[in-house]
Amino acid sequence: MLWSIRPLPLLLLAGLVALGSAADAQECEGGGDVVADPVDGTLYPCENITLLGRLPLADMGVPTNPSTNLPYRGNDIWGWTDPQDGREYALVGNKSGVYFVEVSETDGLRPLGALPTETVATTWRDIKVYQNHAFAVADGAGEHGMQVFDLTRLRGLEADPTRVYSADAVYRGTVSEPVASAHNVAINEDTGFAYIVGAGSCAGGFHMVDLQNPLAPTFVGCFAADGYTHDVHCVTYAGPDADYSGHEICVGSNDDVTVIVDVTDKANPLLISRVFYPNTGYAHQGWFGPRHRYFYADDESDELQGLVANTRTLQFDFADLDAPFLASEFFHETEATDHNLYVDGDFIYLANNASGLRIIQILGMGPTDALAATAYLDTYPEGDAAGFEGAWSSYPFFGEDKVVVSDRTRGLFVVQGPNGTLTANEPTGPVGAFVLDVPAPNPFRSQTRLTLTAEATQYVRVVLYDALGRQLGVLHEGAVSAQDRLILDVDGRALAPGVYLVRVEGEQRVASQRLVRVR
Repeated sequence: MLWSIRPLPLLLLAGLVALGSAADAQECEGGGDVVADPVDGTLYPCENITLLGRLPLADMGVPTNPSTNLPYRGNDIWGWTDPQDGREYALVGNKSGVYFVEVSETDGLRPLGALPTETVATTWRDIKVYQNHAFAVADGAGEHGMQVFDLTRLRGLEADPTRVYSADAVYRGTVSEPVASAHNVAINEDTGFAYIVGAGSCAGGFHMVDLQNPLAPTFVGCFAADGYTHDVHCVTYAGPDADYSGHEICVGSNDDVTVIVDVTDKANPLLISRVFYPNTGYAHQGWFGPRHRYFYADDESDELQGLVANTRTLQFDFADLDAPFLASEFFHETEATDHNLYVDGDFIYLANNASGLRIIQILGMGPTDALAATAYLDTYPEGDAAGFEGAWSSYPFFGEDKVVVSDRTRGLFVVQGPNGTLTANEPTGPVGAFVLDVPAPNPFRSQTRLTLTAEATQYVRVVLYDALGRQLGVLHEGAVSAQDRLILDVDGRALAPGVYLVRVEGEQRVASQRLVRVR
């Protein structure tokens, strides 16, 4: 083991228990407000959110990195609610291991100790939960494997950040498909299968594991047809495509493309489709929205590469899993690099690095779900530039709008997010400024037409892309006046049969429509 834990004074331990108490909660109502850190007084810009508490990395028991003389940096986070008593726990990832903190409202923030890394400290760690067990993988960590930890061991413990646990089991795959380092793990809790991705096995794709016996995971198959997968979300599909109703569907973020895979038969997974999008930097991660109609995703390097001016959230239309397409792009007010996002109910929770936790509301207006910036807590007030400082991830699934956030340098934040329907901010994403009608005819042979109706005078650029996200031509570029109807004709005689995308960039909105050229 390359690290050690230093004990904390008992007086400090007593203070930690109170950090998240109701008395310390600070509500942030309007944009431009700030809340004060209950630990050191740092002011965090915020809107429509309540800061319940914070626990610094050192106070969790995170050891000092000898190369920086600072605590090892944080990364992923997940959560667990004890079904026996309803107590809530944050599972906070760190370069040095996984740290357990009770975040139940009545007891504040209680550090309960650490599950150290199996091998070495590493930037990337990922944690998920199934059947009261935590499953943790690490990337760039040598022969780490997937740790299994029985979370019921946390019951009834007093706060003690010096407590050290060992894993109850470590899954290492099979001789032919070993698991050492891995970038991520996803679990479909409906079926009890885990999907380890970004490992050396299965060509870096889905390494599928049966978790019915959590302490004895069993390898059941690979999906390797599209190579390396950075992250994946798997569900029992209940969306509008009747062909796949009840199937187990995984959506992988595979570097330059998003893939949809039917994994119902683990021995014979089926690649359903691949969907590209313009200005691709690095397809990083995503999550199904409510009703499984839309899939929301982030690109980790489009801001860093200058491909987009502001932080971008992608909305894919999955009404037809065989023919998905990019429906719209939501642009935030900051330039920060977006990272992990999750959807709970009608809210999208995004950990956007230097701009902290951002919450988008899905308003459900029109043919695409409208999105509105609703709330935020900027955990990194030093700036909002693209890069890798600030919030790594969040976990919004405790209920009662409680969200825990893992910040790389400031540790654990516990917040109360917005509840109900907030409409203080006008939507700046898929709806507003113009309406783009569906193409007709579609599919088409020689020609098809789209109509754009402007709701406000603005500059509009309309571009035709192929299925690989390559620009084929500009259909229109220039100003349109309010209530103007812009006719967009697509001549397909020079196009090969296949799928194409018409993308409209307005001043307040970006939207797309899918075209299908047939013989």
